[in-house]
Amino acid sequence: MGKTLIQQARGHGSLTYRTKKKAFRIHVSYPSVEGIGRVEKLINVACYSAPVAKIRLNNKIFYNLAHEKMYEGQEIMVGGDARIAPGNILPLGKLPIGTEVFNIEIIPGAGPKLVRNSGCVARVVKKDQKGVYVQLPSKEEKCLNPAARATIGIISASGRKEKPILKVGKKLFMKRAKGGKVYPRTSAVKMNAVDHPFGSGRGKRIKSKIAKRNAPPGQKVGLLRPRRTGRRK
Repeated sequence: MGKTLIQQARGHGSLTYRTKKKAFRIHVSYPSVEGIGRVEKLINVACYSAPVAKIRLNNKIFYNLAHEKMYEGQEIMVGGDARIAPGNILPLGKLPIGTEVFNIEIIPGAGPKLVRNSGCVARVVKKDQKGVYVQLPSKEEKCLNPAARATIGIISASGRKEKPILKVGKKLFMKRAKGGKVYPRTSAVKMNAVDHPFGSGRGKRIKSKIAKRNAPPGQKVGLLRPRRTGRRK
């Protein structure tokens, strides 16, 4: 009897491969009211790669990703009448072309979904009758509702990946803090035949296997939705 594959163990959802609940103790969102708020504190949250700002607006607290050079005590304006300044939250339809934004909503009022990683930024490039076109960090242009909100500026912590990780142990603990991240990753062809479909390394030829599209996580091994199969000639 071979042991369970890593994919199957992760799909089972045990505590070993489950993210800790305290990593999601703070949720980034936009307030339902407009006005002028103030940054009370900049905090570190495990599930976000950038610092999170705790903002008080009309005696209510909400959390947003911090932009570059944000400081405690800074005023944050929310609404269509807010001025064009880093950290302020406005609808996309109120922003001039060329404005750098992040933490963008797809559906107005549903909460921010796009451009949320550290150092990322999108740019308003065009407006027409269909909506507002935003160029994402991937250079893709996406048409969005003018009422969808976004934060002006660039997300902080852009230099997060510049410092090298000199020790394997540090990388291990970084992955463990994220929760559910497998590190170090063992190549499948280096396993035994009883431990993985690609195991034994007989000639180091990976066996051709196409996983079904609706297969559970434990069976998603091999070619996932391949465009073509077979040896290239």
